[in-house]
Amino acid sequence: MNPVISDNPFQSFWWGGYECTDQLNCFGNRVDFLPLTGHLQLLDEDYTDLKQLQISTVREGIRWAHIEKIPYHYDWSTVKLMLAAGRRHGIQQVWDLCHFGYPDDLTPLHPMFARRFAALCRAFVDFYRAERPDDVLIVTPINEVSFMSWLGGDVRGTSPYCVGQGWEVKYGLMRAYIEGTAALREADPGIRILTTEPLISIVPPPRPIPRHRREARRAHLDQFQSVDILAGRLCPELGGREEYLDIMGFNYYYDNQWQLPMYQRLGWNDPVMDPRWVPLRTLLAQAHRRYHRPMVISETSHPGEDRPIWWRRLGEECAAVRAQGLPLWGVCAYPIIDRPDWDHLDRWHQSGLWDAELQPGGLPPLRHLDQPAAEAFRQAQTVVAAAVPRPRRRRPVSLSV
Repeated sequence: MNPVISDNPFQSFWWGGYECTDQLNCFGNRVDFLPLTGHLQLLDEDYTDLKQLQISTVREGIRWAHIEKIPYHYDWSTVKLMLAAGRRHGIQQVWDLCHFGYPDDLTPLHPMFARRFAALCRAFVDFYRAERPDDVLIVTPINEVSFMSWLGGDVRGTSPYCVGQGWEVKYGLMRAYIEGTAALREADPGIRILTTEPLISIVPPPRPIPRHRREARRAHLDQFQSVDILAGRLCPELGGREEYLDIMGFNYYYDNQWQLPMYQRLGWNDPVMDPRWVPLRTLLAQAHRRYHRPMVISETSHPGEDRPIWWRRLGEECAAVRAQGLPLWGVCAYPIIDRPDWDHLDRWHQSGLWDAELQPGGLPPLRHLDQPAAEAFRQAQTVVAAAVPRPRRRRPVSLSV
């Protein structure tokens, strides 16, 4: 096991996440959310705003499609500006290297995809260490491989716009993930790797037949394929290793639990809860038993008027996890600034703690803190801070000879 794995590297338990996707959407149009949300233009304002919520750790992205316009030539100027802003405000930045987007000439099915990604990883470390020679570098190589594989490999939602090739896309992404992780570790042995995969629960319908149970269980376990490949437990020919597992990030939203077949989402806040709904504390405990690594909730939020209820509920669940003595190291409000839909840019989700007010003439959106959501977020912080781990019972020691 990596000797640094037990050290918590995060400045704050509560994080902010800024939507940084640079993917091709379902219409084949490149989206770039850092300027669309105004975060790129308002870095100083956004980082200043975090202080009122005691947040000093954030997730950011380099936007691979904008960094590498020409193969193996990198423009780090925007990332350099972001690093400078983080230093000015004392903000720790956790970096996504690939957040759904890749250069125009690449897809995960391209034969050079993994090699190009590994080269990007080496170049990023060289750039970063020239700017920050001493601090802890925390990187997510590729965000949500499971989701990207489905979106681009099964439902034509993004490049490579495939149907029925989700496994092939996942295999290509994980080849790159593993080669990239090896390159990162070679360039900087002390680097921390944060995986960020969806945490879901898939259940059979009421009164299921045996086939329904089998299908739901197989689909539920498939959520672990990407991390199992990274660990070398699956597809060992790709070179995965247990030591590549470091900090396990789980992306968890209100629609992460559903039934199969006949997809139907389970309600998270129904007056009478569906008995098949699994509490977050249980899902995290199951994941910890599988991987035995420290955990973070790397993304979570809720759109619209139910945001306060979601944050209060999340605080209760996280407090219960901490009380069990499990190593939950952080929670990321993602997105912390509202963002539009990937495919229909005129539709904003109202899922951040700050809502956006659009401005004419290409000006960045104004920010308005949603007070009920912010108050619920503060309540969640208080509840989690008060959670005290229960002492674990020790097994009796036999004194017999």
